[in-house]
Amino acid sequence: MKQEEDRQQNTLSLIASENYVSNEVRQAVGSVLMNKYAEGYPAKRYYGGNEVIDQIELEAIQAAKKLFKAEHANVQPYSGTPANLAVYAALLEPGDTLMSLSLPHGGHLSFGHKVSWVSKVYKVVQYGLNPETGLLDYEEIRKLARIFKPKLIVCGATAYSRKIDFVRFAEIAKEVGAYCMADISHIAGLVATGLHPSPVDCCDVVVTTTHKTLRGPRGAIILCKKELAEKIDKAVFPGLQGGPHENTIAAIALCLESAKSPEFKTYIKQVIANAKTLADVLTKNGLTICTGGTDNHVMLVDLRSIKLTGKEAETALEQCGIIVNKNMIPNDPRKPLDPSGIRLGTPAVTTRGMKETDMEELGNLIAHLLKNHQDESVIDQTSISVAKLTQKFPIPD
Repeated sequence: MKQEEDRQQNTLSLIASENYVSNEVRQAVGSVLMNKYAEGYPAKRYYGGNEVIDQIELEAIQAAKKLFKAEHANVQPYSGTPANLAVYAALLEPGDTLMSLSLPHGGHLSFGHKVSWVSKVYKVVQYGLNPETGLLDYEEIRKLARIFKPKLIVCGATAYSRKIDFVRFAEIAKEVGAYCMADISHIAGLVATGLHPSPVDCCDVVVTTTHKTLRGPRGAIILCKKELAEKIDKAVFPGLQGGPHENTIAAIALCLESAKSPEFKTYIKQVIANAKTLADVLTKNGLTICTGGTDNHVMLVDLRSIKLTGKEAETALEQCGIIVNKNMIPNDPRKPLDPSGIRLGTPAVTTRGMKETDMEELGNLIAHLLKNHQDESVIDQTSISVAKLTQKFPIPD
């Protein structure tokens, strides 16, 4: 654990799904709450001794409903994929058709990629991005929905840098008689602060993880309309899970309370500003940003113009202390383990206190290194510069 703490301190994480939690969240996750079994829901437990636990879970539920303006919230899912599976189990029968964004175009494994268990249970129809614009093509999505008549349409992404029109998705779903589920795991902090349109009013179900831009623990929340509450709750427990992790649920309550503060909105604004600056600097240095920029915290860098693969770029940057993840780009000709791009995100470095001027420095370092990744002098100088930034901006205690 000390080695990992040192690694985090001495590197800069630009992985879009990573962040640093507050000290109070860490304390909650490591608290005595992990000792308590609490199968069931508040006031309906299968174990005794849950009077305090019930209060904590109810606090988390109310915080989630208030923050996202939702009718119902389930805070028990262990993480994002179990939460998505619970929604499928609640709303679909085996063999039903699910429609979602494909993994190579920015979707998630749990959306029904062929290697996922989901694809073995449901018929999965996947839509992609417009090959010319790199954007969601709502008319094409509508055509696919009208052809395949899915029972559930999933919208959301893990590697899409533009705003998602959740109203359009909901309208398409309604037209074909489908449920509409939004996965906002990456943009939950933006949605919570009003800096990205919310899907809560227009979609039947909304799922989010609680780490990433919310700066909470590894957990998840399912938000839904009142009429679906019983189905969702039964799918989570006893359908897919046993005892909830109440230490994590307490930490979720804390992060949701924090997300209501003016300081958190200021933080999210800085996350977005940092992402725009980083994307602009990389573009000025001749790198290709998919869609030409970003509206949120994430960007995809297409490395084909500098004849570098995503795996090579990830390795080159990591040896200098910059942590990114290789990532497929839309219509990628390469394979997932060695794709054509990398994904960058700004939540973690923003939590460390970095701002636009620091993004300019970091963007220039990244571009110069990637173009000269075999030059030992460039590698050494980049490592020195990154070390200075990590010392100037320590990880939260």
